[in-house]
Amino acid sequence: MHTQDLLAADTGMGAVTLRVADLDRMIGFYTEGVRLSVLTDDGAVAVLGRGTTPIVVLEHAPAMRHAAPHEAGLFHTAILFDTRADLAAALYSVATKYPETFTGSADHLVSNAFYFQDPEGNGVELYWDRDRTEWSWTHGSVDMDTIFLDPNAFLRAHLTETALTSAQAAPGKVGHVHLSVGDVATAKEFYVDRLGFAATAGWGEALFVSAGGYHHHMAMNTWNSRGAGRRQLALGLGLVRIEVPGTDDLGALVERMHHTGVQTADDGRTVAFEDPWANRIEVTTPARG
Repeated sequence: MHTQDLLAADTGMGAVTLRVADLDRMIGFYTEGVRLSVLTDDGAVAVLGRGTTPIVVLEHAPAMRHAAPHEAGLFHTAILFDTRADLAAALYSVATKYPETFTGSADHLVSNAFYFQDPEGNGVELYWDRDRTEWSWTHGSVDMDTIFLDPNAFLRAHLTETALTSAQAAPGKVGHVHLSVGDVATAKEFYVDRLGFAATAGWGEALFVSAGGYHHHMAMNTWNSRGAGRRQLALGLGLVRIEVPGTDDLGALVERMHHTGVQTADDGRTVAFEDPWANRIEVTTPARG
């Protein structure tokens, strides 16, 4: 791909919106468990984050149904922590207060990751990145693996009282978003050829894509959803946000999307569209103070 066809190198992910049936229960999980802070809450929509950075937006939608098990949608929202101590504090909190939500852990070579399902079945990954100088690349693909990571050993090595008492104020953000899709070839055609991410890895039924040489800002797999069609309105994923550095980057994206036949809504600072499975995506530029 030509450089002008790629998203800007310092593209990142914004807050993920989830439609939820029980707002209070979900706020409890993400604050008492994952240790996010409530940034705003108007009774219908709660914005949760770390420091001043929004990470999860919970929209109360009690009349909506739960999605069927094999539909497309969210596989997990991955929350990135600056230090292993901050990650350990969040891991300890959610594992002790919501132990039934733990689903696994892994050393991925580029990162240490712990996995959960929130009370309404949305996947959550809590992770820390190794320094980029420690990542390995082979023929343009980042080397990742899934190696057992003992959560108790991780806690013994990295949990500190300081991190436990300051975890909600410590930095954190959405590091990547992983989707369940109907097929990987269509995902690559949309997220790489049209949207402008670069493919960084592919494991048969999964594709990993990023901007600027990150291991992945987004991933798509068919592990539970092979052959899935467009989503119907349901609880779960409401919106994926991607953040590009400036309005020129947004303009280039709009031109590229129109050229490849993707319909967008554009107000000058936010461009919205749907992927082939009706997952809604918004690309924005940072707010100016």
